[in-house]
Amino acid sequence: MQPGAILNFSKFLEVEMADMRDPIETGCPDPFQYMHPMMRRNFGLWAYHEDPRPGVLLHVAKNGDKLWTIKAGTQRILDLFTLRTLCQIADDYSDGFIRFTIRSNPEFFVTEESRVEPLIEKLEEAGFIVGGTKNSVTTLSHTQGWLHCDIPGTDASGVVKSMMDELIDEFKVSEMPNRVHITTSCCQINCGGQGDIAINVQHTKPPKINHDLVANVCERPTVVARCPVAAIRPAMVNGKPSLEVDEKKCICCGACFPPCPPMQINDAEHTKLAIWVGGNHSNARGKPTFQKLVAAGIPNNPPRWPEATAIVKRILAEYKAGARDWERVGEWIERIGWPRFFELVELPFTKYHIDNWRGARKSLNASAHIRF
Repeated sequence: MQPGAILNFSKFLEVEMADMRDPIETGCPDPFQYMHPMMRRNFGLWAYHEDPRPGVLLHVAKNGDKLWTIKAGTQRILDLFTLRTLCQIADDYSDGFIRFTIRSNPEFFVTEESRVEPLIEKLEEAGFIVGGTKNSVTTLSHTQGWLHCDIPGTDASGVVKSMMDELIDEFKVSEMPNRVHITTSCCQINCGGQGDIAINVQHTKPPKINHDLVANVCERPTVVARCPVAAIRPAMVNGKPSLEVDEKKCICCGACFPPCPPMQINDAEHTKLAIWVGGNHSNARGKPTFQKLVAAGIPNNPPRWPEATAIVKRILAEYKAGARDWERVGEWIERIGWPRFFELVELPFTKYHIDNWRGARKSLNASAHIRF
């Protein structure tokens, strides 16, 4: 082979490798391969966007290109029939371009304004609601509950469905002072709690241990290490290796249940719901904030969860009536003060809503991970 041929082949490889994306073993796939061509062409070159109507966004590029986004709501847990229906609508009305948000809301993209209304009519004809943009109540996000989570205390997807049925009118319009994000969580330790309002499960009793199964099912050192407050220790029960719980230390978090299902903490009577407000997504101009508990011991009452839904609706009604334009829920509460907030939403204010950190050194030193 001639030396020149080798050089040319090397140049060919350099050109080919420059156009290829290095493979990665983890994380999301390259998003550009799925983007609408106009999105790729104008990436980082958008001039401004408008909100023609609830559920519709218009992005205008510096070169004059226009892209309309139509957003719809779903039941959050999508079955195969629903997915095929949405994809068929995308094929017929938006050249096959569709994406799903973290709340399972499909977004369709068109480049001609004349295609917007036919797409909306088709979505509504198929039973989907168009909305969720600008200052609206977005679809609730939730953890996966009993679908594929190992520690759920309740089914968060059911809470989402029942609450969205009650709040759907606020999804279809843009009449809130600012966007409202609501989250739900089926456990106390992993997910949920980032929104303006969060509905989280609340265990109120320590786990009940089936000692006959622990030795065969649980890796006891793992269970002991998993407890955040060192409330679990090895024990011998009826001549078998097992575990025991110091109930004075136990915070009923449920962390022990995944590595050891015989430590059952879910309970039809004692597993409740709690509502928190003002999380780190609940501000637009300030630093991230911790959520604060406003209601606890709410009945975990399927299939419609009327008690929790009524409290959320009450909070939203007062926020809508009293907040200034563009104030998020947390900012509204900080402005009017917590005493006034509890008066408006007609919730009891108790000593359990205050944490002055007295005795914090003793309680935190109970942890297996913190010492000071």
